[in-house]
Amino acid sequence: RLQRVSCYCLPRNVAGKTVEELRELRGMGLSLVYVGCESGDDEVLERIIKGETYDSSLGALLKLGEAGIKRSVMILNGLGGPELSEQHMVNTARLMNAAQPELLSTLVVSFPLGTDRFEATSPGFRMLTQRELFSEMEVLISHLSLDKTIFRSDHASNYLPLKGVLSRDTDKMLSQLRDAKEGRAPLRPEWARGL
Repeated sequence: RLQRVSCYCLPRNVAGKTVEELRELRGMGLSLVYVGCESGDDEVLERIIKGETYDSSLGALLKLGEAGIKRSVMILNGLGGPELSEQHMVNTARLMNAAQPELLSTLVVSFPLGTDRFEATSPGFRMLTQRELFSEMEVLISHLSLDKTIFRSDHASNYLPLKGVLSRDTDKMLSQLRDAKEGRAPLRPEWARGL
């Protein structure tokens, strides 16, 4: 017998639903929605032609929460490149602080089919180095102010798996990131990051 259902969505998939309709789905077993926000920064979202904004993402996350559906938000580490790295993470943290999702995860941006389409809207884009990725994660985690969000960056794309509850484990994760930047932490090798 089916006991629970989860699904993936974009913020715009929630926009046309009322809280009552979402509660009805919750009553039928929809208990968790994975929301691909990718960023909370409008400039980054515009460059990738996401079709979303900070406001549309926040509206969807708050509506799902009000309906009693758990939210698992996915963020792409490195999506803004070096140029937009800091604002990408500061505004993403601002979005997460406003939404207070139950789960939050980061993945490193990758281009298994090549970068041509992406470069058309982000000329001069460069992938972040390992050290830059760790610095970007430091910005995100240090700006998060969450009550009890389960945080994971253990996807295959991440060099440094991080796990914890925020904001309880903020200091521990920042220490792990500092260790990684200084070469004192075991990292996932490239061959293990096959996507």
